[in-house]
Amino acid sequence: MNNTYFDLVDQTFYWPQEGFSLEDNKLLFNGIPLYDIINKYGTPLKLFYLPKISSQIQKAQMLFDEAIKTHNYKGKYHYSYCTKSSHFKFVLDEVLKNIAQLETSSSFDIDLINKLYNTGRLNKDTLVINNGYKTRDYATKIAKLINGGFKNIIPVLDNKDELSYYEELINKDVINIGIRIATEEEPNFEFYTSRLGIRPSEVLDFYKERLANNPKFKVKMLHFFVDTGIKDTIYYWSELKKGLKIYCQLKNFAPNSMLLILVVDYRLGTQ
Repeated sequence: MNNTYFDLVDQTFYWPQEGFSLEDNKLLFNGIPLYDIINKYGTPLKLFYLPKISSQIQKAQMLFDEAIKTHNYKGKYHYSYCTKSSHFKFVLDEVLKNIAQLETSSSFDIDLINKLYNTGRLNKDTLVINNGYKTRDYATKIAKLINGGFKNIIPVLDNKDELSYYEELINKDVINIGIRIATEEEPNFEFYTSRLGIRPSEVLDFYKERLANNPKFKVKMLHFFVDTGIKDTIYYWSELKKGLKIYCQLKNFAPNSMLLILVVDYRLGTQ
């Protein structure tokens, strides 16, 4: 029975994986000699390979461009980088080389948006999607961006109470917002917590009661996220079908205002 670590790796992974190679029995990553770096800096070692960020973003953009042409799709694709993936300046600088939009998840992320704007690395036309649970501090910072002239800020309602923050804090006549649907996922790990968002059964009533006749808000996005990712399973396609059904129902109320955002867990592979 083979039970060495080498044998475990050999029987578990295809080798060599993309970016890795061997030279004189020493490991290289995209031509970088890891042995030399380890000798210099020691271990454990965390390595960021910045060109991979751009190549992965460009790959995603290419795949969507090809699908849009193949299916004669009339909409547009916008790559949006989730800032919580990495807050490092050198990572965000690389991301923004690729016509990328941004997605925030916390109050801290809005500080990053302001820093990027103040240093000239993004402008007030950049699309910024605000996801995550909104504390008052987070909502206040989002409101300051909108009141300060950022034109494409879209706060995504994580719960029904969140709307009251924007009614109080934002002084613009019309505000673009999104609605997040909570997908009904089965727990798949020990510390599972339910996905955020508004229950699918409550979305339509919430729209009719709070948004349909409210001139201050324009629904521009329907957001849902299936945590298990894209797999050819009955469960995944069932959840996707539910989201699309709600989208079609909402389009009947707001035929010219809503676009559909599907959030896919697409990893950049920076390490």
